[in-house]
Amino acid sequence: QVQLVESGGGLVQAGGSLSLSCVGFGRTFSTYAMGWFRQAPGKEREFLGATIKSGSSTYYADSVKGRFTISRDNAKKTVYLQMNSLKPEDTAVYYCKAARLGNEYWGQGTQVTVSS
Repeated sequence: QVQLVESGGGLVQAGGSLSLSCVGFGRTFSTYAMGWFRQAPGKEREFLGATIKSGSSTYYADSVKGRFTISRDNAKKTVYLQMNSLKPEDTAVYYCKAARLGNEYWGQGTQVTVSS
């Protein structure tokens, strides 16, 4: 089992950047694939991207490809989401997820608000 805590959200102007972190509490963080999602008010939760256990491969949704970058540091039990060229439509609560062998764990989310 792993517990996840996101941080780094806040208010940023359009065109700006923000970096989110997700720390995993548990001995087995490095055995989980990690993903980032977001949910805007009135909308379904949206997949943004994911990284495999080693962090050597990452995958992105078309909506954020080229603007968002996922990385992880297993020694620090942390996965990151670097967000550049932010747009007002990126406003949402951002979540990280850990997945392994059919088990999934979610963080509590962190709010990102992009002003125009």
